Amino acid sequence: MAILPSSSLLSQRKLIYPSSIFAYSSHIRFRLGFQIMNSTSKSEPKSVSSSTIYQVPGLDSHEMDSIAEKTFERYSSKTVKRNGKGISIVWYRNDLRVLDNEALFKAWVSSEAILPVYCIDPRLFETTYCFGFPKTGALRAQFIIECLADLKKNLMKKGLDLLIQRGKPEDILPSLAKAFGAHTVYAHKETCSEELQVERLVTRGLRGVVLSPAQGNSTSSSSTHNPKLELIWGSTMYHLDDLPISISSLPDVYTQFRKSVEAKCAIRGCIRLPKSLGPAPSIDDWGHVPSIEQLGLQSEKATKGMRFLGGETAALSRVSEYFWKKDSLKVYKETRNGMLGPDYSTKFSPWLASGSLSPRFIYEEVKRYEKERLANDSTYWVLFELIWRDYFRFLSIKYGNSIFHLGGPRKAERGWSQEQKLFESWRNGCTGYPLIDANMKELSATGFMSNRGRQIVCSFLVRDMGIDWRMGAEWFETCLLDYDPCSNYGNWTYGAGVGNDPREDRYFSIPKQAQTYDPEGEYVAYWLPELLALPRDKRNFPGKSYIEQVVPLKFRNTNRHHNQSVGRRSKSGGRQFQGHRR
Repeated sequence: MAILPSSSLLSQRKLIYPSSIFAYSSHIRFRLGFQIMNSTSKSEPKSVSSSTIYQVPGLDSHEMDSIAEKTFERYSSKTVKRNGKGISIVWYRNDLRVLDNEALFKAWVSSEAILPVYCIDPRLFETTYCFGFPKTGALRAQFIIECLADLKKNLMKKGLDLLIQRGKPEDILPSLAKAFGAHTVYAHKETCSEELQVERLVTRGLRGVVLSPAQGNSTSSSSTHNPKLELIWGSTMYHLDDLPISISSLPDVYTQFRKSVEAKCAIRGCIRLPKSLGPAPSIDDWGHVPSIEQLGLQSEKATKGMRFLGGETAALSRVSEYFWKKDSLKVYKETRNGMLGPDYSTKFSPWLASGSLSPRFIYEEVKRYEKERLANDSTYWVLFELIWRDYFRFLSIKYGNSIFHLGGPRKAERGWSQEQKLFESWRNGCTGYPLIDANMKELSATGFMSNRGRQIVCSFLVRDMGIDWRMGAEWFETCLLDYDPCSNYGNWTYGAGVGNDPREDRYFSIPKQAQTYDPEGEYVAYWLPELLALPRDKRNFPGKSYIEQVVPLKFRNTNRHHNQSVGRRSKSGGRQFQGHRR
């Protein structure tokens, strides 16, 4: 088996244990137990073995630790002063990082000791709202496990630790606030209704905690008080408070939004932390990072595709690898529509979704690259895609639960099918169309799919099959490493023609896409090795040499092709709701 590392680079949902979600577990279990070799090749091979595994990033642990250490050093501050009293809690959610973490910074400034906490919320491992898929598949669960282990390690280097507890945040956080007399719980704010409901429940629980005058950070010496939840915006490149327009006036066309923020907004600099964040409170048992088995999942050996390493250390290393070591940033715009191998695009999205990587850090690295090496369309295009990610998050505030509804923000009325057998052929990669099947098999095997692939399989499901787009969106929610509610559902509503964009007929012709993006059938043969024996020009069009096609194409003429993006970069997965979502 050939094993290669990635030459360049890339939910938040977490873990899972309820037995009710195992109906689809065979498609999403994490594959473990392989060895990874590092490569210094500047370019990917023209033809790769169907058993090749790429580690992303493609660096060894020593090199990654060195990159992270140097980056933390570069973003440390010797001048920031601590002026608070008592203890504060940092509630980690989808911000599993130390660098540019404003919640962590504010907690440090406002207190004498910090208690970082992560809650393994069982609700994240139940089933999706409409179709009962696992909310968090095993691949993403394993990725988050690795993110937690790395966060714990990096916090310990800063003089802290990470308290890991299983349960609902609205039960755990008030209990901890009472036990430690914490005056404030700091956390990053979310935008979707399930997450917002948890925020409300935590606030309610904290109101029931009464602190004595001697506890907390109160300036009063004679009155009791309650700990508070302070929510901080920190998930986008452009800050919510800096937008030149109100959320209610957010344009329904991306280009209008982009031009507005580029002309009228500045991007805030990354938060700089002191080298030491200690002391941590005295705790006998900080809890442990769970194994995949402890979450009710089974490990399986990876056999092909990309293997993403979770955690901030890997995230910073991927940026360094893609931008500086491989120098791939300068050609990003030309290569971003690729599908095979690790370096046709940045691959930052899993770390962005888990919050292991700050979009503002990426921005600053792009600007540093432009200053030290080169500024061109490719360097700009990375920021262009990050603005798309921002846009979907802001849209989730404007449109609320409608992004989960069948008619979407437009309230469009269409006759969708929910034919299970047809959907399963798409989900399992058995449609008879190699380009569709290869992409779906990659998703199940790795938790990742290229931006181009996401557009194609979305178009096929909703245009050619006529299947309810929410089935596709919820399956992506299960599988994607880079799942976040805003991007995933924003992209799917966009692709299904029910989103905010006024253009509706976004059809992707499979023959045209295959001819343009996989002309020699390298990608489909990698994921469908039965096609390897066919001539290269027949791999995407194998006829009776492949399984029967489940549906005819809506438009067989390859000239009838609308090349608009179904989901742009798909920087994460997505979904959300209020109380009971949608």
